[in-house]
Amino acid sequence: MTSLHHTPRIGSRSPAAVGRRALTHLPLTDPGSPDLRSPSRFIFHVAKGQRRLLAVGITWGVLWMVAQSIVPAALGAAVQAATDNDRSAVLRWAGVVLFLGVVQALAGILRHRSAVGNWLTSASRVSQMVARHAAYLGGDLPKQVATGEVVAVSSTDVEKIGHVLDMTLRFAGACVSFVVVALLLLHGSLELGLVVIIGMPLLALCIGPFVKPLERREDVQREKVGKATALSADTVAGLRVLRGIGGEQLFLERFGEASQEVRHAAVNTARVRSVMDALQVALPGLFVVAVTWLGAQLVVSGEIDVGQLVAFYGFTAFLVLPLRTVTEMANHWTAGIVAARRIIRVMSLERALAAPTDPADEPTNNRLVDRSSGVVLEPGSLTALVFDDPGEADRVAERLGGYQPNQVTLGGVPLDALSIEVVRRRVLVQDKDPVILSGTLFSLLDIPATGRVSIEDAVDAACAFDVIESLGDDLESALNSQLPERGRTLSGGQRQRLALTRSLIADPDVLILDEPTSAVDAHTEARVAMGIRAVRAGKTTAVITTSPLVLEHVDTVQVVVDGRVLATGSHRQLLNSEPRYRAVVAREDEAVTR
Repeated sequence: MTSLHHTPRIGSRSPAAVGRRALTHLPLTDPGSPDLRSPSRFIFHVAKGQRRLLAVGITWGVLWMVAQSIVPAALGAAVQAATDNDRSAVLRWAGVVLFLGVVQALAGILRHRSAVGNWLTSASRVSQMVARHAAYLGGDLPKQVATGEVVAVSSTDVEKIGHVLDMTLRFAGACVSFVVVALLLLHGSLELGLVVIIGMPLLALCIGPFVKPLERREDVQREKVGKATALSADTVAGLRVLRGIGGEQLFLERFGEASQEVRHAAVNTARVRSVMDALQVALPGLFVVAVTWLGAQLVVSGEIDVGQLVAFYGFTAFLVLPLRTVTEMANHWTAGIVAARRIIRVMSLERALAAPTDPADEPTNNRLVDRSSGVVLEPGSLTALVFDDPGEADRVAERLGGYQPNQVTLGGVPLDALSIEVVRRRVLVQDKDPVILSGTLFSLLDIPATGRVSIEDAVDAACAFDVIESLGDDLESALNSQLPERGRTLSGGQRQRLALTRSLIADPDVLILDEPTSAVDAHTEARVAMGIRAVRAGKTTAVITTSPLVLEHVDTVQVVVDGRVLATGSHRQLLNSEPRYRAVVAREDEAVTR
């Protein structure tokens, strides 16, 4: 058997894996603290964090596009040399064209590699920022934003930030190459040079009026996509409930409406983008025609020679690429601004309970007291909490865990005066609907722990050996087996017992279990109650339950009615002395009898 204490942590890696990580540098050791003052500042912050990689990529992007921009000049010189019957000059200029082609090819390959590197690094950086903030928010996150919105931010929006930095390489090359071409044009013909230098920026400015409308429509589309994603994510999570109440058709209608809204928003966005795409083809094309006609007139008048005309035509044709790059950059920048705005909204969320600026020292004992309800968890005791109102049970559990503003003390120290790290390490709350993450069983159980409780002991206490048997021939093979998302192939009782196993392995000073046996049969429920008592001996434990099979095995029971502790005693004592307690537990007794 393998115990958690002796098994290598999932974070340890083989030398080969470490080498691969050193080569890619992903994930980043520290993604940095983002600038959330505005979407543009956020994007610039991401770019600043990888400025060296960006500078290398920009260098290759500039070299790639400048090499292309000089080719027309070399071709024009070669044509003029051929016209003048200068064979040596023709060969010389042909060599220059070949050299520029080789430089362009090599720089293009390296630019593309740098572009991919910048895209991956920026996407990884932003993903890590979002994931880190989600971990910081913890249980507050799903209360403030829909799960589907977080998914959309972590995938679609992150990619759009990456596209902005990817395009930056070509955009820098486009700007520098335009300056190079402008200088060459002015040197060849002042008239044609001024036409091109003034005309191309004017063409680029023609795209400007479409940027803001595109941004607004992108924003609307992104919002619609987020709502549709949230709806689908929530539906998948509650599919079993929907089927139970016959709500599949209602969902289909709602999802159909949401999908149509997304489609209409996408069409509205595409209308503006299609105009921009058409302009980036039509305007440069018309401009090339105009410059070619003007150049031909200058050749006829003898102001420029044939070689210069070829060069001017080549320059004009080449400038279509920078202009198109500018348009693409405008598209990606607009989408990036919209994406950054959504990312900022998520990353600007704060915990319901603010971290103290000057945290108090850790308390010396584990006596947990909720002054609002009167619930008291004595050190080393196993206490059952029985509520007449399930909603109140949730509120008390959240206060005891430090997830909501509270009047709770731990060892006499206010819980909200302690650092969040101390609270999470010493107090653990297991929800009634615990989440089972996808991955191996070992990754699910490989959590910060004291090492006092082994995997075998926790599995035995939670009566989860049947879950282990369903995943592998023995514990060793089961630990390496894959669990699907949310443990959907497991029954409700199996998910509960795996979550309980995880909580017992963590072995916190105070453990609060919210209905840990509600989905298991009576025989298993009694065994789990005895297992919890054995493994948690000497530690403070509270079980929120109304099950008599669990209540029989606790030290004390506290009855909470109308938000306050009504009575405290053993299960038997309270059955005889408290009618309201008897009324709450009797329903459970009847269910067990049936």
